[in-house]
Amino acid sequence: MQPKSAHSARALRSQGALAVLRHVHAHPSATRADVARALGLSSGSATEITSRLKASRLVQETAPPRTGGRGRPSPALTAHPGGPLVCVVDISHEEWRVACVELGGRVITEDTGRHSGSPGLVGTLAAHVAALHDRHGRRVRAVSVCVAGTVSGTTIVQASGLGWRDVGLGPLKPPGIPLLVGNNASLIGLADARRGAGAAARIVLHLTVEVGVGGVLVVEGRPVDGATGAGGEFGHMPFGDPALECPCGARGCWDLEVDGRAMARALDRPPPADPRTAAGEIIASAASDPGALGAVAGAAHALGRGMGALVNALDPDVVTLSGLALDLAATAPASLDGGYASALMRYRRAGPPPVLRSPLGPQGALIGAADAAFDVLLTEEGLDAWSRG
Repeated sequence: MQPKSAHSARALRSQGALAVLRHVHAHPSATRADVARALGLSSGSATEITSRLKASRLVQETAPPRTGGRGRPSPALTAHPGGPLVCVVDISHEEWRVACVELGGRVITEDTGRHSGSPGLVGTLAAHVAALHDRHGRRVRAVSVCVAGTVSGTTIVQASGLGWRDVGLGPLKPPGIPLLVGNNASLIGLADARRGAGAAARIVLHLTVEVGVGGVLVVEGRPVDGATGAGGEFGHMPFGDPALECPCGARGCWDLEVDGRAMARALDRPPPADPRTAAGEIIASAASDPGALGAVAGAAHALGRGMGALVNALDPDVVTLSGLALDLAATAPASLDGGYASALMRYRRAGPPPVLRSPLGPQGALIGAADAAFDVLLTEEGLDAWSRG
């Protein structure tokens, strides 16, 4: 006789349960009828699958608030209050966040703080992750880290904004659950392609500027992040001045043309200790300072030219922007557009891919890291593990 857990695991895999669960994660306000229409299920099948998912503590049905209209609104499928969680660790150049995220992407707890860039930060974050694991127990199914740096496996190979090289993140892994580590720009792009400005497109090129420029190509909701996870390091393409050496060791990196370092050079200022803060200050002063406006316009033009080169190479449906790229586009739109058009191949200029603003704001990296973790959990293996208890 098979153990009960084996029967439960097979039931979750059968008759489209996994497809229903993935749809609920992507559309957390969907009703049973919505799911049935989207997946081509009969009403009876949708009801039966939903019942099994509810019994497995994966989803619940909650009645939406009344709006005053006629009739009773259909209940929405949402995360079960005892269902699986992922722990997300977000490490930016000055701040950190540790959050628990449930199915559907809702953040249920979040701790934040500032840091000085010391590698001792890993120990601090490990303590926060361990505390969440102790509090929620087996509900925590994965730890997903997003970091402003180049990543290989679970190691930060280089994070120039943090001053880190070859920093391992193994201490963030509680026993028995996976640890995922991704570049923040790539994860913002993943979130934007699925839940933001690129959600209606098949192929999305996402670019973000913070300290340098990064991004990702997302094809049908899947990031093209390379053999080791280090793909999307667009900022280290040689679109800049070859006389300038980048902290990565290469010369002429695009990074050096689009952020606070480029703006400081244009203003004959020394290299800023914090390029992100310097860029924000220069952009803020551009409305009243012609010199600052010229510096911003130069960075925006360089961003546009590199963007055009990537469009020529990758052929996306849309380009989406986040971070300081939005400020460059808003402050010097003609410079960005001019740079973009000048780099496009002639046949593309009449109808180039539109450039769209990400609506996700500072939550983009966190949302993307959570989605990357749920991609691992919402699989046959992941549901097997959940069913075994």
